[in-house]
Amino acid sequence: MMKIEKHLDQPTKEIDVAGNGHSNLKPPKYLTKLRQIPQLSHAEREELEKVNEQFVFRTNEYYQSLIDWDDPNDPIRRIVMPDVKELDDWGQLDASNEEKYTKVQGLEHKYTSTALLLVNEVCAAYCRFCFRKRLFMDENEEVTKDISEGLEYIRKHSEVSNVLLTGGDPMIMSTSKLEPIIKSIREIDHVKIIRIGTKIPAFNPYKIINDPKLHDMIRTYSTDEKKIYIMAHFNHPRELTPVAVKGLNMLMQSGAIVVNQTPMIKGVNDDPEVLAELFNRLSFMGVPPYYVFLCRPTLGNEPFAIPVEKGYEVFERARTLCSGLAKRARLVMSHETGKVEVIGVSRGQVFFKYNRSADAENDARFLVFDSNPDAYWFDDYEEAQMELPLEYSERVFVS
Repeated sequence: MMKIEKHLDQPTKEIDVAGNGHSNLKPPKYLTKLRQIPQLSHAEREELEKVNEQFVFRTNEYYQSLIDWDDPNDPIRRIVMPDVKELDDWGQLDASNEEKYTKVQGLEHKYTSTALLLVNEVCAAYCRFCFRKRLFMDENEEVTKDISEGLEYIRKHSEVSNVLLTGGDPMIMSTSKLEPIIKSIREIDHVKIIRIGTKIPAFNPYKIINDPKLHDMIRTYSTDEKKIYIMAHFNHPRELTPVAVKGLNMLMQSGAIVVNQTPMIKGVNDDPEVLAELFNRLSFMGVPPYYVFLCRPTLGNEPFAIPVEKGYEVFERARTLCSGLAKRARLVMSHETGKVEVIGVSRGQVFFKYNRSADAENDARFLVFDSNPDAYWFDDYEEAQMELPLEYSERVFVS
């Protein structure tokens, strides 16, 4: 049986914890207790422990070193440190109803050509705005250590050409645990692309730099005609430290295709200049911006969410500050029914298009709604004022 294990692999060589060029004999230590964060006052810790009781806290020394503790609105702090507003009653744990598309334990099949394997329920640190925080709670059974059933499902479904390894973070696993999974998938002839969804390049780039077996694996299984894609997750330009840039380049030199996706997060990247800087710097090193997600209405995520139309304004203003190569991202909502792209706001109307759909009848469907500045999600809009099928929506141009 093919099994996965909760195996945390830390770097063992000399590292630069602060990312500033100075080596340190100790690897980044994982931090799971608020008392391990000396910058918090006793009162702050007591207040945040209430959040920790509901939504687990996890970070590491490297990532903590990126925080400017003199700035109460520091974006890196926003990403990883608890916020009491997470306790506000807003949203639901499975906001996109992923359970609906779970075919066997640990495998989701929502879009015809793409299957998701949930191979781990651990990350190097936990983003406070995570849409799968339910996986990190007690008694969750969506992730399984035995993925044999998921692999067999993929073998039997020849329409699946893309397999996304996700979780949790697959790259927190040791390469000795990850490689058998990659090998088993690569042996399925109709699977052309293997994707690895990971924030390790941002959370702990030393895992990449100090793991030669990882690069051997990529060279072996990212072939001329069947590539491994690394779906990186940089949210803010400050995460692109010299050591993180080195890690990204090592992945590309080993033969992986690296792209970046990020949610739009209040207080982190909901500023056109910040988002543009992220897009531009990624494009300079050859990492295309892929999706920008509007935050799902997940339980606890209200302090990080941006209204749809505000998000579109930030997104488009950011794109005006980028070259063509840096503006390839699409602004989408991962809705239960599919990836709904926000493609225009004009004269009191909002324009959407299904970028991907769970139902073939919705593929490329074009929708027009009356503006609702208070809408955070697709479901917050009233009945569509106009719906165009594919043959008509192809002709529609929205500036």
